[in-house]
Amino acid sequence: MSPRTFLIHGLLAGFIAGILAFGAAYVFGEPHIDGAIAVEEAAASDHAHAEGAPAHSHGEEGGISRARQSTAGLATATIAVGVALGGVVGLAAAFALGRVGRLRPAASTALVAVVGFVSFALVSWAKYPPNPPATGSGETIASRTAAYFGFQAFSVVLAVGAVVLAAHLARRGDAWFASVVPALGWLVLVTAAGLALPSIDEVPGDFPAGTLWGFRFSSLVTQTVLWGTITVVLSGLVQRTARAAQARQSLIESVRT
Repeated sequence: MSPRTFLIHGLLAGFIAGILAFGAAYVFGEPHIDGAIAVEEAAASDHAHAEGAPAHSHGEEGGISRARQSTAGLATATIAVGVALGGVVGLAAAFALGRVGRLRPAASTALVAVVGFVSFALVSWAKYPPNPPATGSGETIASRTAAYFGFQAFSVVLAVGAVVLAAHLARRGDAWFASVVPALGWLVLVTAAGLALPSIDEVPGDFPAGTLWGFRFSSLVTQTVLWGTITVVLSGLVQRTARAAQARQSLIESVRT
């Protein structure tokens, strides 16, 4: 159970997760993106007619058709993200092995992945949910990006500290206390940080609410599919490897005796 083994398992799990995440994003997210683009193009067309200028179209962006963006481009992005994320989770699981109480390899791997999903993806989605095209101001992109990644990093660092504290408390014998107190402390501090950070709402008032919330919900579905697949596949691969290693060790010991 070397870090290399975890890394390879993580990359494979991430690849599979990226494919499934592409399917989720294409089925649930692309229709809402098309709807947002239609809203943007309608507004641009009205403005162009008023100014007497030709309207801009999203049919091609930089020579890449919209159809290719929503298929090959989307698949490339989700698979690349999945592989990278799977590798990171795999290495984190390798580091956590034997350091989170008496959990077996598969259980500690699943714990790492679940903590990663909650602290990295779910919390940032709740505070700064993604917006479709035709929303947001280009002038505030730097400040929005800094707030998003700053909050995300704060949540992840706190989650790591909570897991370390939970493992320390578990070694002292009180499993319930070790589970509840660090989790509650993380929740309180992350909530306080979320309330302290500025809220960003640049969605036009006339933007269709169904398109907005449909896009945001599809983003959460895609993230859940991505992280859920990594959790299940990586934990399964780790469990199979651990059982194989245990069987080899038992065989060696039986031969020696």
